Amino acid sequence: MATIEIPAADLLKKIYGETTESSARYTNLAVNFQKKYHHDKAEFFTAPGRTEIIGNHVDHNGGQIIAASIDLDTIGAAYPNGTNVIHMISEGYRQEVIVDLDKLSPETYTKGTDALVAGIMEYMKKKGYATGGFDAYVSTKVIAAAGVSSSASFEMLVCAITNYFFNDNKLEYGEYARAGQYAENVYWKKASGLMDQMACAAGGPILLDFSDKENISCEKIAFSFEDMGYRLVIVNTGKGHADLSEEYSSIPMEMREAAKAMGVELLCESNMENLLAHVKDINNDRAILRAMHFYEENRRVADAVKAVENKDGEEFLRLLEESGNSSWEWLQNCYSLQNCKEQKITVSLALTKLFLNKIGAGICRVHGGGFAGVIMCVLPIKDADAYVDYMSEYVGRSNVYPMNIRSTGAVHVG
Repeated sequence: MATIEIPAADLLKKIYGETTESSARYTNLAVNFQKKYHHDKAEFFTAPGRTEIIGNHVDHNGGQIIAASIDLDTIGAAYPNGTNVIHMISEGYRQEVIVDLDKLSPETYTKGTDALVAGIMEYMKKKGYATGGFDAYVSTKVIAAAGVSSSASFEMLVCAITNYFFNDNKLEYGEYARAGQYAENVYWKKASGLMDQMACAAGGPILLDFSDKENISCEKIAFSFEDMGYRLVIVNTGKGHADLSEEYSSIPMEMREAAKAMGVELLCESNMENLLAHVKDINNDRAILRAMHFYEENRRVADAVKAVENKDGEEFLRLLEESGNSSWEWLQNCYSLQNCKEQKITVSLALTKLFLNKIGAGICRVHGGGFAGVIMCVLPIKDADAYVDYMSEYVGRSNVYPMNIRSTGAVHVG
């Protein structure tokens, strides 16, 4: 059987900025794909993880977010198999994903990766897109349970494969995102939004506007921490989210409670002035604080876009720091009320602030949902290694991840 050729070096250079490590990854992918499925040809795909930069907990009330794809990605080798059954092996997992396209339903596929793939395929069929059976071997560098959307990265890879083989690349990224959201909402019974999927699908730094539920706006912006001389580091504090559903649900519910007092459904339908005029009508003080966070966070996102346009890195970082303080103090998603003695996010932020105060530069903030898991630190590139060493003493080196923003989303590589 002929050796499968991996993507050309110039394509890998464009996506990864190098060819040595990426060539080795795709070569390993090709070998394992051929060994498992016995094809003599393959196509290759990539989908990145994502980071939320500013716009914490606002999407569910029609807010704005700046997010970005990162240089940790999920890659796949795939080829149609001429049947109506999808077969996938994900490196590191023993069980093969098998999805019969003639038997799609949440009752048939009830959990795990099989359910995600089945949900995506059902969405495609309902929207009139073509589907078909294929074989795929998948490998990922997107860390699980670290707030960088490993599941959304996988979902967008499946969408890219389906788009390339069966739909002549006609699907837009918004459809990728909605397919992933459908799979999570309907098959996983998880009330997720679209931010994770949009950031993984579109690639690069993007501005997302959720004020129109039917037409979410996605606009690319020209921004890079590296160009500012800074490095993004994500720290997993080691606490999981499994028992915190009530904490997460309380934020959109309380924001809507404040919105209702103002005579609207979502906060995006009103403004800070109207909120202040109705403070006495809201009996939940935390709902008031969280609504204030929403309006100020939206203002910060708009100001951050202007800072990018003006190439004002200092102002951009100031806004990120202000956003982090608001998430901690007003939004209050840095500790769990269920167990106030366990505050791993709060301690991680405090330790990071001590480090940043010592070097006199950089910012930190809760990353993503908060309450348990992950923080973000942005600091000068020259200090990144020292920060990794410093935080490793607290959370372990395997939980500290320096990373870069990448420009490429979920795509066919070659």
